Amino acid sequence: MSENLSRDITSGGDPRHPVRRALRRVRVWVDGHPYLLFVYRLGLGLLGTAIVVIGVVLIPLPGPGWLVVFLGLAMLGTEFSAARRAGAFLKRIVTRAWEWWRARRGSRDARFP
Repeated sequence: MSENLSRDITSGGDPRHPVRRALRRVRVWVDGHPYLLFVYRLGLGLLGTAIVVIGVVLIPLPGPGWLVVFLGLAMLGTEFSAARRAGAFLKRIVTRAWEWWRARRGSRDARFP
């Protein structure tokens, strides 16, 4: 199962993948129409912001809150560099907090076998 998954991930990252080629052609077409580009960026901004807000609401609840936030920031990061930087910053903070939590939990487990 993991071999198939790793093969699918590798093939999805290939720039010659049919889906990537189709998306690249659509993006080139959108770039050629300024009004359509504005509508595209506006729609992407609204949708990405809505996903981030939903993710922030889900953070204290059980479920994939941070995952949804990062998904929204990744969407926004495709068009807006500030969102890309904010996503990288949040990723660093969450990674450090997770490492701190694991170290704390590991030391607690070592004291109480």
